[in-house]
Amino acid sequence: MLKFTAEHEWLKIEDGVATVGITTHAAGQLGDLVFVELPEEGTSFKKDASAATVESVKAASDVYCPLDGEVVEINQAIVDDPSLVNSDPEGAAWFFKLKLANPAEADALLDEAAYKELIA
Repeated sequence: MLKFTAEHEWLKIEDGVATVGITTHAAGQLGDLVFVELPEEGTSFKKDASAATVESVKAASDVYCPLDGEVVEINQAIVDDPSLVNSDPEGAAWFFKLKLANPAEADALLDEAAYKELIA
């Protein structure tokens, strides 16, 4: 199941764990990324809390936690090479995996059609 937030995060949800990243739209708006800071594994977040930071040549931005949960894995590859986020934001350049506190809450997020309408 693929879901989106109004803050331009995407989530791919499988078995109660969400893989979280930023959308192609967000990556394009940010420009070339030069720095990514990810949360530590084992950190718990509430929905809408700042969970990661990205910096581009233009600005720094927060990446928000889309739902309540605990970080169970991070993508070290994007810390080592932030440009991966620009080249494959909705694929290999995911940010973290979140064990959802309540997977049913994902139903309230945007589906792909609603997200496309938001950014149109």
